[in-house]
Amino acid sequence: MTKETALESASAAALIDPAQGKEWLQRYSNAVLGVFGTPQRVLVRGAGCHVWDADGKQYLDLLGGIAVNALGHAHPFVTSVISSQLATLGHVSNFFTSPTQVALAEKLLSLSGAGEGSKVFFANSGTEAVEAAFKLARRNSAGGRKRILALAGGFHGRTMGALALTAKQAYREPFEPLPGGVEHLPFNDTAALEAALDESVAAVVLEPIQGEAGVRPLSIDYLRKARELTSEVGALLILDEVQTGVGRTGRWFAHQASGITPDAMTLAKGLGGGFPIGALVTFGSEVSSLLTPGQHGTTFGGNPVATAAALATLHALEAGSVLQNANDVGSYLRSKLAGVSGVSEVRGEGVLIGFDLDGDYAPDAVTEALTQGFIINAPTPHTLRLAPPLILTRTQAQSFLNALPAILETARNCGAAGNNAAGNNAAQTTEASE
Repeated sequence: MTKETALESASAAALIDPAQGKEWLQRYSNAVLGVFGTPQRVLVRGAGCHVWDADGKQYLDLLGGIAVNALGHAHPFVTSVISSQLATLGHVSNFFTSPTQVALAEKLLSLSGAGEGSKVFFANSGTEAVEAAFKLARRNSAGGRKRILALAGGFHGRTMGALALTAKQAYREPFEPLPGGVEHLPFNDTAALEAALDESVAAVVLEPIQGEAGVRPLSIDYLRKARELTSEVGALLILDEVQTGVGRTGRWFAHQASGITPDAMTLAKGLGGGFPIGALVTFGSEVSSLLTPGQHGTTFGGNPVATAAALATLHALEAGSVLQNANDVGSYLRSKLAGVSGVSEVRGEGVLIGFDLDGDYAPDAVTEALTQGFIINAPTPHTLRLAPPLILTRTQAQSFLNALPAILETARNCGAAGNNAAGNNAAQTTEASE
Protein backbone atom coordinates (compact mmCIF):
# COMPACT_ATOMS: atom_id res chain seq x y z
CA MET A 1 0.00 0.00 0.00
CA THR A 2 1.38 3.42 -0.94
CA LYS A 3 1.58 6.28 1.54
CA GLU A 4 -1.17 8.12 -0.35
CA THR A 5 -3.46 5.09 -0.30
CA ALA A 6 -2.84 4.61 3.42
CA LEU A 7 -3.80 8.21 4.14
CA GLU A 8 -6.96 7.91 2.06
CA SER A 9 -7.88 4.69 3.87
CA ALA A 10 -7.30 6.33 7.27
CA SER A 11 -9.52 9.22 6.28
CA ALA A 12 -12.27 6.92 5.05
CA ALA A 13 -12.04 4.80 8.19
CA ALA A 14 -12.43 7.91 10.33
CA LEU A 15 -15.84 8.48 8.76
CA ILE A 16 -17.29 5.10 9.68
CA ASP A 17 -15.43 3.81 12.75
CA PRO A 18 -17.39 4.88 15.87
CA ALA A 19 -14.26 4.54 18.02
CA GLN A 20 -12.07 6.59 15.74
CA GLY A 21 -12.75 10.00 17.31
CA LYS A 22 -11.69 8.89 20.78
CA GLU A 23 -8.59 7.22 19.40
CA TRP A 24 -7.57 10.34 17.44
CA LEU A 25 -7.98 12.49 20.56
CA GLN A 26 -5.73 10.15 22.52
CA ARG A 27 -3.11 10.32 19.78
CA TYR A 28 -3.49 14.11 19.74
CA SER A 29 -2.76 14.34 23.46
CA ASN A 30 0.36 12.22 22.98
CA ALA A 31 1.72 14.11 19.99
CA VAL A 32 0.49 17.73 19.72
CA LEU A 33 1.71 20.56 21.96
CA GLY A 34 -1.16 21.39 24.27
CA VAL A 35 -1.44 25.13 23.69
CA PHE A 36 -5.01 24.74 22.41
CA GLY A 37 -6.31 22.59 25.24
CA THR A 38 -8.35 19.50 24.42
CA PRO A 39 -10.07 19.59 21.00
CA GLN A 40 -13.84 19.53 21.14
CA ARG A 41 -14.14 17.07 18.24
CA VAL A 42 -12.03 15.45 15.53
CA LEU A 43 -13.32 16.86 12.22
CA VAL A 44 -12.63 14.87 9.07
CA ARG A 45 -14.47 16.57 6.22
CA GLY A 46 -16.64 19.51 5.28
CA ALA A 47 -18.98 20.65 2.53
CA GLY A 48 -20.52 24.09 2.34
CA CYS A 49 -21.62 25.18 5.80
CA HIS A 50 -21.42 21.68 7.31
CA VAL A 51 -18.63 19.56 8.77
CA TRP A 52 -18.52 15.95 9.95
CA ASP A 53 -16.56 14.48 12.83
CA ALA A 54 -14.66 11.20 12.99
CA ASP A 55 -17.72 9.46 14.42
CA GLY A 56 -19.89 10.52 11.48
CA LYS A 57 -21.89 13.29 13.19
CA GLN A 58 -22.84 16.35 11.14
CA TYR A 59 -22.57 19.94 12.42
CA LEU A 60 -23.70 23.29 11.07
CA ASP A 61 -20.52 25.36 11.22
CA LEU A 62 -21.54 28.78 12.55
CA LEU A 63 -17.96 29.72 13.44
CA GLY A 64 -16.33 29.20 10.05
CA GLY A 65 -12.89 28.41 11.45
CA ILE A 66 -13.24 31.70 13.40
CA ALA A 67 -14.24 33.87 10.42
CA VAL A 68 -11.90 32.06 8.00
CA ASN A 69 -14.06 29.89 5.73
CA ALA A 70 -15.78 32.69 3.86
CA LEU A 71 -17.08 30.32 1.18
CA GLY A 72 -17.63 27.38 3.48
CA HIS A 73 -15.79 24.08 3.19
CA ALA A 74 -14.46 22.41 0.04
CA HIS A 75 -15.66 25.13 -2.33
CA PRO A 76 -15.28 23.47 -5.75
CA PHE A 77 -13.88 26.49 -7.60
CA VAL A 78 -11.37 27.42 -4.91
CA THR A 79 -10.18 23.83 -4.44
CA SER A 80 -9.77 23.37 -8.20
CA VAL A 81 -7.71 26.58 -8.49
CA ILE A 82 -5.48 25.55 -5.56
CA SER A 83 -4.93 22.10 -7.09
CA SER A 84 -4.21 23.49 -10.53
CA GLN A 85 -1.78 26.09 -9.22
CA LEU A 86 0.07 23.58 -7.03
CA ALA A 87 0.43 21.32 -10.05
CA THR A 88 1.88 24.24 -12.02
CA LEU A 89 4.05 26.22 -9.59
CA GLY A 90 3.85 25.79 -5.83
CA HIS A 91 6.59 27.90 -4.28
CA VAL A 92 9.30 30.34 -5.35
CA SER A 93 11.59 32.39 -3.15
CA ASN A 94 11.02 36.10 -2.68
CA PHE A 95 13.83 36.73 -5.15
CA PHE A 96 11.05 36.17 -7.71
CA THR A 97 7.36 36.95 -8.12
CA SER A 98 4.44 35.26 -9.86
CA PRO A 99 1.42 36.46 -11.84
CA THR A 100 -0.96 35.44 -9.05
CA GLN A 101 0.95 37.53 -6.49
CA VAL A 102 0.84 40.63 -8.67
CA ALA A 103 -2.80 40.14 -9.66
CA LEU A 104 -3.89 39.67 -6.03
CA ALA A 105 -2.08 42.83 -4.94
CA GLU A 106 -3.79 44.76 -7.71
CA LYS A 107 -7.18 43.31 -6.77
CA LEU A 108 -6.82 44.22 -3.09
CA LEU A 109 -5.76 47.76 -3.93
CA SER A 110 -8.80 48.09 -6.19
CA LEU A 111 -11.26 46.71 -3.63
CA SER A 112 -9.86 48.94 -0.87
CA GLY A 113 -9.95 52.07 -3.01
CA ALA A 114 -6.25 52.65 -2.39
CA GLY A 115 -4.78 55.49 -4.40
CA GLU A 116 -1.61 55.95 -6.39
CA GLY A 117 1.51 54.66 -4.67
CA SER A 118 -0.36 52.17 -2.44
CA LYS A 119 1.19 48.73 -2.00
CA VAL A 120 0.58 45.25 -0.52
CA PHE A 121 2.88 43.03 1.55
CA PHE A 122 1.85 39.37 1.76
CA ALA A 123 2.28 37.21 4.85
CA ASN A 124 0.96 33.84 6.00
CA SER A 125 -1.41 34.84 8.81
CA GLY A 126 -3.12 37.70 10.57
CA THR A 127 -0.54 37.98 13.31
CA GLU A 128 2.23 38.18 10.70
CA ALA A 129 0.36 40.95 8.90
CA VAL A 130 0.03 42.81 12.22
CA GLU A 131 3.73 42.25 12.93
CA ALA A 132 4.50 43.97 9.62
CA ALA A 133 2.15 46.81 10.61
CA PHE A 134 3.94 47.13 13.95
CA LYS A 135 7.26 47.58 12.14
CA LEU A 136 5.59 50.08 9.79
CA ALA A 137 4.48 52.07 12.84
CA ARG A 138 8.00 51.99 14.28
CA ARG A 139 9.33 53.39 11.00
CA ASN A 140 7.05 56.43 11.37
CA SER A 141 9.54 57.83 13.87
CA ALA A 142 10.28 61.29 12.48
CA GLY A 143 10.45 63.90 15.23
CA GLY A 144 10.99 61.32 17.94
CA ARG A 145 7.67 59.49 17.63
CA LYS A 146 7.88 56.53 20.02
CA ARG A 147 4.31 55.86 21.19
CA ILE A 148 1.76 53.48 19.66
CA LEU A 149 -1.86 53.61 20.82
CA ALA A 150 -4.23 50.63 20.85
CA LEU A 151 -7.48 49.88 22.65
CA ALA A 152 -8.53 47.96 25.73
CA GLY A 153 -10.22 44.76 24.64
CA GLY A 154 -8.21 44.54 21.45
CA PHE A 155 -6.76 41.31 20.09
CA HIS A 156 -4.09 41.55 17.39
CA GLY A 157 -2.20 38.25 17.58
CA ARG A 158 0.36 36.28 19.55
CA THR A 159 3.77 37.11 18.09
CA MET A 160 5.67 39.58 20.24
CA GLY A 161 4.81 42.80 18.38
CA ALA A 162 1.19 41.79 17.86
CA LEU A 163 1.00 40.70 21.49
CA ALA A 164 2.27 44.10 22.61
CA LEU A 165 -0.75 45.61 20.84
CA THR A 166 -3.12 43.05 22.40
CA ALA A 167 -4.66 44.27 25.64
CA LYS A 168 -5.57 41.04 27.47
CA GLN A 169 -3.22 40.67 30.40
CA ALA A 170 -3.58 36.88 30.56
CA TYR A 171 -2.05 36.65 27.08
CA ARG A 172 0.65 39.25 27.76
CA GLU A 173 1.94 38.49 31.23
CA PRO A 174 3.69 35.14 30.59
CA PHE A 175 5.87 36.75 27.89
CA GLU A 176 6.75 40.15 29.33
CA PRO A 177 8.73 42.26 28.78
CA LEU A 178 7.04 42.88 25.44
CA PRO A 179 8.15 45.47 22.86
CA GLY A 180 7.68 48.84 24.50
CA GLY A 181 5.91 52.05 23.64
CA VAL A 182 2.37 50.67 23.39
CA GLU A 183 -0.42 52.29 25.43
CA HIS A 184 -3.98 51.00 25.69
CA LEU A 185 -6.85 53.49 25.73
CA PRO A 186 -10.47 52.95 26.81
CA PHE A 187 -12.67 51.45 24.12
CA ASN A 188 -14.70 53.86 21.96
CA ASP A 189 -13.73 56.87 24.13
CA THR A 190 -13.06 59.81 21.82
CA ALA A 191 -12.10 62.11 24.69
CA ALA A 192 -9.40 59.69 25.82
CA LEU A 193 -8.13 59.38 22.27
CA GLU A 194 -7.97 63.14 21.85
CA ALA A 195 -6.13 63.56 25.15
CA ALA A 196 -3.53 60.91 24.25
CA LEU A 197 -2.79 61.92 20.66
CA ASP A 198 0.04 64.32 20.00
CA GLU A 199 3.20 64.53 17.89
CA SER A 200 4.88 61.82 19.99
CA VAL A 201 2.48 59.16 18.65
CA ALA A 202 3.69 57.07 15.71
CA ALA A 203 0.45 55.16 15.12
CA VAL A 204 -3.02 54.29 16.36
CA VAL A 205 -4.03 50.65 15.83
CA LEU A 206 -7.75 49.81 15.88
CA GLU A 207 -10.12 46.96 15.07
CA PRO A 208 -13.34 48.35 13.55
CA ILE A 209 -15.10 45.54 15.45
CA GLN A 210 -13.37 43.81 18.36
CA GLY A 211 -14.17 40.16 17.76
CA GLU A 212 -12.39 38.54 20.69
CA ALA A 213 -13.90 41.04 23.14
CA GLY A 214 -17.40 39.90 22.21
CA VAL A 215 -18.04 41.54 18.79
CA ARG A 216 -17.90 45.16 19.95
CA PRO A 217 -18.10 47.67 17.08
CA LEU A 218 -16.33 51.00 17.27
CA SER A 219 -18.74 53.79 16.44
CA ILE A 220 -18.51 55.51 13.08
CA ASP A 221 -17.92 58.76 14.96
CA TYR A 222 -14.94 57.24 16.76
CA LEU A 223 -13.37 55.99 13.54
CA ARG A 224 -13.84 59.34 11.85
CA LYS A 225 -12.39 61.17 14.86
CA ALA A 226 -9.41 58.81 14.88
CA ARG A 227 -8.80 59.58 11.22
CA GLU A 228 -9.08 63.32 11.83
CA LEU A 229 -6.78 63.37 14.87
CA THR A 230 -4.09 61.10 13.46
CA SER A 231 -3.94 63.20 10.30
CA GLU A 232 -3.54 66.36 12.36
CA VAL A 233 -0.51 65.09 14.31
CA GLY A 234 1.11 62.95 11.60
CA ALA A 235 0.41 59.58 13.23
CA LEU A 236 -0.55 56.53 11.17
CA LEU A 237 -4.05 55.11 11.43
CA ILE A 238 -3.69 51.33 11.13
CA LEU A 239 -6.86 49.24 10.97
CA ASP A 240 -6.75 45.57 11.90
CA GLU A 241 -9.33 43.99 9.59
CA VAL A 242 -8.06 40.44 10.00
CA GLN A 243 -11.44 39.30 11.33
CA THR A 244 -13.70 41.95 9.81
CA GLY A 245 -12.31 42.14 6.27
CA VAL A 246 -13.12 40.33 3.01
CA GLY A 247 -16.89 40.64 3.15
CA ARG A 248 -17.41 39.48 6.74
CA THR A 249 -19.50 42.54 7.61
CA GLY A 250 -21.33 42.67 4.28
CA ARG A 251 -18.76 45.14 2.92
CA TRP A 252 -15.35 44.31 1.57
CA PHE A 253 -13.85 46.00 4.63
CA ALA A 254 -15.66 47.08 7.78
CA HIS A 255 -14.15 50.58 7.90
CA GLN A 256 -15.80 51.44 4.57
CA ALA A 257 -19.04 52.07 6.47
CA SER A 258 -17.41 55.15 8.02
CA GLY A 259 -16.12 56.56 4.73
CA ILE A 260 -12.55 56.91 6.00
CA THR A 261 -9.29 55.81 4.41
CA PRO A 262 -6.66 54.39 6.76
CA ASP A 263 -2.90 54.59 6.31
CA ALA A 264 -2.58 50.82 6.54
CA MET A 265 -4.83 47.79 6.92
CA THR A 266 -4.14 44.19 7.90
CA LEU A 267 -6.02 41.25 6.39
CA ALA A 268 -6.04 37.45 6.72
CA LYS A 269 -8.68 34.89 7.83
CA GLY A 270 -11.30 34.97 5.04
CA LEU A 271 -8.83 36.18 2.41
CA GLY A 272 -7.72 32.68 1.40
CA GLY A 273 -11.07 30.97 1.89
CA GLY A 274 -9.37 28.53 4.27
CA PHE A 275 -5.87 28.61 2.77
CA PRO A 276 -3.31 30.46 4.95
CA ILE A 277 -2.53 33.98 3.73
CA GLY A 278 -2.27 37.44 5.30
CA ALA A 279 -1.68 40.89 3.91
CA LEU A 280 -0.68 44.41 4.89
CA VAL A 281 -2.10 47.11 2.62
CA THR A 282 -0.35 50.49 2.74
CA PHE A 283 -2.23 53.52 1.42
CA GLY A 284 -0.31 56.14 -0.59
CA SER A 285 3.33 56.47 -1.57
CA GLU A 286 4.49 58.17 1.64
CA VAL A 287 3.31 55.35 3.91
CA SER A 288 4.34 52.68 1.40
CA SER A 289 7.92 53.99 1.41
CA LEU A 290 8.38 53.54 5.18
CA LEU A 291 9.47 49.91 4.84
CA THR A 292 12.38 49.65 2.42
CA PRO A 293 14.19 46.62 0.90
CA GLY A 294 15.72 44.41 3.56
CA GLN A 295 13.62 45.77 6.45
CA HIS A 296 10.98 43.04 6.39
CA GLY A 297 10.36 39.76 4.64
CA THR A 298 8.94 36.24 4.68
CA THR A 299 9.78 32.89 3.11
CA PHE A 300 6.28 31.70 2.24
CA GLY A 301 4.30 34.95 2.11
CA GLY A 302 2.69 35.63 -1.25
CA ASN A 303 3.49 32.20 -2.67
CA PRO A 304 1.69 31.23 -5.89
CA VAL A 305 -0.72 28.76 -4.26
CA ALA A 306 -1.82 31.11 -1.46
CA THR A 307 -2.31 34.05 -3.80
CA ALA A 308 -4.19 31.87 -6.30
CA ALA A 309 -6.46 30.71 -3.46
CA ALA A 310 -7.14 34.31 -2.46
CA LEU A 311 -7.85 35.38 -6.03
CA ALA A 312 -10.27 32.49 -6.43
CA THR A 313 -11.97 33.38 -3.15
CA LEU A 314 -12.42 37.03 -4.11
CA HIS A 315 -13.72 36.05 -7.53
CA ALA A 316 -16.27 33.65 -6.02
CA LEU A 317 -17.38 36.26 -3.50
CA GLU A 318 -18.01 38.74 -6.33
CA ALA A 319 -19.55 36.35 -8.83
CA GLY A 320 -22.04 34.90 -6.36
CA SER A 321 -23.27 38.14 -4.76
CA VAL A 322 -22.06 36.65 -1.49
CA LEU A 323 -21.62 39.99 0.28
CA GLN A 324 -25.29 40.74 -0.26
CA ASN A 325 -26.16 37.34 1.19
CA ALA A 326 -23.99 38.10 4.24
CA ASN A 327 -25.93 41.33 4.69
CA ASP A 328 -29.33 39.72 4.27
CA VAL A 329 -28.78 36.60 6.38
CA GLY A 330 -26.86 38.56 9.01
CA SER A 331 -29.66 41.08 9.37
CA TYR A 332 -32.18 38.25 9.65
CA LEU A 333 -30.14 36.48 12.32
CA ARG A 334 -29.61 39.62 14.38
CA SER A 335 -33.27 40.58 14.28
CA LYS A 336 -34.42 37.12 15.34
CA LEU A 337 -31.75 36.71 18.04
CA ALA A 338 -32.97 39.89 19.69
CA GLY A 339 -36.27 38.18 20.44
CA VAL A 340 -34.86 34.98 21.95
CA SER A 341 -35.46 34.51 25.68
CA GLY A 342 -32.19 34.83 27.58
CA VAL A 343 -30.53 37.10 24.98
CA SER A 344 -29.94 40.56 26.40
CA GLU A 345 -28.06 42.33 23.59
CA VAL A 346 -27.14 41.63 19.94
CA ARG A 347 -24.20 43.30 18.14
CA GLY A 348 -22.35 43.06 14.88
CA GLU A 349 -22.47 43.60 11.15
CA GLY A 350 -23.07 41.13 8.34
CA VAL A 351 -22.34 37.64 9.63
CA LEU A 352 -20.00 38.67 12.42
CA ILE A 353 -22.45 38.57 15.33
CA GLY A 354 -22.10 38.63 19.09
CA PHE A 355 -25.00 38.28 21.50
CA ASP A 356 -24.96 38.61 25.27
CA LEU A 357 -26.82 36.26 27.58
CA ASP A 358 -28.56 37.03 30.87
CA GLY A 359 -25.88 35.13 32.79
CA ASP A 360 -22.38 33.70 32.61
CA TYR A 361 -23.34 30.42 30.98
CA ALA A 362 -22.07 31.01 27.43
CA PRO A 363 -19.39 28.25 27.69
CA ASP A 364 -22.10 25.76 28.66
CA ALA A 365 -24.15 26.94 25.68
CA VAL A 366 -21.19 26.18 23.38
CA THR A 367 -21.05 22.64 24.76
CA GLU A 368 -24.80 22.10 24.44
CA ALA A 369 -24.88 23.59 20.93
CA LEU A 370 -22.18 21.14 19.88
CA THR A 371 -24.27 18.29 21.26
CA GLN A 372 -27.19 19.57 19.17
CA GLY A 373 -25.04 19.81 16.01
CA PHE A 374 -24.04 23.50 15.94
CA ILE A 375 -20.54 24.99 16.18
CA ILE A 376 -20.45 28.38 17.94
CA ASN A 377 -18.01 30.16 20.25
CA ALA A 378 -17.97 31.96 23.61
CA PRO A 379 -15.42 34.81 23.53
CA THR A 380 -16.58 35.87 27.03
CA PRO A 381 -18.48 34.02 29.77
CA HIS A 382 -21.72 35.81 28.87
CA THR A 383 -21.28 36.27 25.10
CA LEU A 384 -21.77 33.93 22.14
CA ARG A 385 -20.20 34.65 18.75
CA LEU A 386 -21.27 33.61 15.27
CA ALA A 387 -18.92 33.96 12.29
CA PRO A 388 -20.31 31.44 9.78
CA PRO A 389 -19.47 31.12 6.09
CA LEU A 390 -20.80 34.07 4.12
CA ILE A 391 -22.85 31.60 2.08
CA LEU A 392 -25.01 30.61 5.06
CA THR A 393 -28.64 30.36 3.97
CA ARG A 394 -31.65 31.70 5.81
CA THR A 395 -32.93 28.14 6.19
CA GLN A 396 -29.68 27.09 7.87
CA ALA A 397 -29.79 30.17 10.10
CA GLN A 398 -33.36 29.36 11.05
CA SER A 399 -32.41 25.83 12.07
CA PHE A 400 -30.06 27.32 14.66
CA LEU A 401 -32.65 29.84 15.79
CA ASN A 402 -35.15 27.01 16.27
CA ALA A 403 -32.71 25.10 18.45
CA LEU A 404 -31.32 28.06 20.41
CA PRO A 405 -34.00 28.47 23.11
CA ALA A 406 -33.55 24.85 24.24
CA ILE A 407 -29.76 25.20 24.04
CA LEU A 408 -29.83 28.24 26.30
CA GLU A 409 -32.30 26.68 28.71
CA THR A 410 -30.16 23.57 29.10
CA ALA A 411 -27.00 25.63 29.50
CA ARG A 412 -28.63 27.89 32.09
CA ASN A 413 -29.60 24.87 34.15
CA CYS A 414 -26.24 23.13 33.92
CA GLY A 415 -24.51 22.36 37.19
CA ALA A 416 -21.50 24.56 37.85
CA ALA A 417 -19.15 21.63 38.48
CA GLY A 418 -18.74 19.17 35.63
CA ASN A 419 -20.57 20.81 32.74
CA ASN A 420 -19.19 24.28 33.37
CA ALA A 421 -15.61 23.00 33.47
CA ALA A 422 -16.07 21.31 30.11
CA GLY A 423 -17.63 24.43 28.61
CA ASN A 424 -14.85 26.68 29.87
CA ASN A 425 -12.30 24.42 28.25
CA ALA A 426 -14.19 24.69 24.96
CA ALA A 427 -14.17 28.49 25.14
CA GLN A 428 -10.46 28.59 25.94
CA THR A 429 -9.69 26.30 23.05
CA THR A 430 -11.29 28.58 20.49
CA GLU A 431 -9.58 31.61 22.02
CA ALA A 432 -6.24 29.84 21.83
CA SER A 433 -6.69 29.13 18.14
CA GLU A 434 -6.66 32.80 17.18
